[in-house]
Amino acid sequence: MDKARILAVDDNPRIRQLVQANLTVEGYEVGTARDGEEALAELERRPYDLVILDLVLPKMDGYEVARRIREFSPVPIVMLTARNNEADIVRGFDAGADDYLTKPFSVNELVVRVRAVIRRTKFPDEIVSRQPLVAGEITIDLAQHRVRVRGQEVPLTPLEYRLLTYLVSNQGRVMLHEDILRHVWGPEYREESEYLRVYVRYLRQKIERDPSSPKYIITKPGAGYMFQAADEPTNQA
Repeated sequence: MDKARILAVDDNPRIRQLVQANLTVEGYEVGTARDGEEALAELERRPYDLVILDLVLPKMDGYEVARRIREFSPVPIVMLTARNNEADIVRGFDAGADDYLTKPFSVNELVVRVRAVIRRTKFPDEIVSRQPLVAGEITIDLAQHRVRVRGQEVPLTPLEYRLLTYLVSNQGRVMLHEDILRHVWGPEYREESEYLRVYVRYLRQKIERDPSSPKYIITKPGAGYMFQAADEPTNQA
């Protein structure tokens, strides 16, 4: 099996060396870039399985780099930031980040997050070989990882696809926050409720006729979410 290829983007050479050395020991192939322009050029030159992207960079910040990456690639992005508040986390997700690490971080934390992100981009054979999932106006092609809503293909990020597939596979059941996070993100993320809230909002914007009055992804206050394919509207938000 080929090594996963990771691109570490940071203007601090010590951080680049730290990431490269420790992930190489773990069996990954690691490239580096000093700024956003170098990173974009490298991603256009060859494919990568993961980008570790610093928020504070010369020329353009990490938010802008992530947005530009998303114009041509679905590669998972882990953002490095010294900030740890909800607004910055949401802004990073909005720009296209899949995860974040707060500086200073431990080598163990780096390795655990990288493993988790790469693991959840892979789909086992028993999932991709099944028949399409159909729920109301939504069809999920499990073999090709494609989603159609009202007959139109809707582009989803790998995380959005995993979340929607998990909810549809359990339609009609209330799924607890912790269970969703564990199955979609991984056991390391069971306390990261902000991740789930943000991605539910993303999904609603893409699949609901009226995201402010969702028909499919229903909030169950104090518990979690339920996917329902019933025709009747709901006022849950």
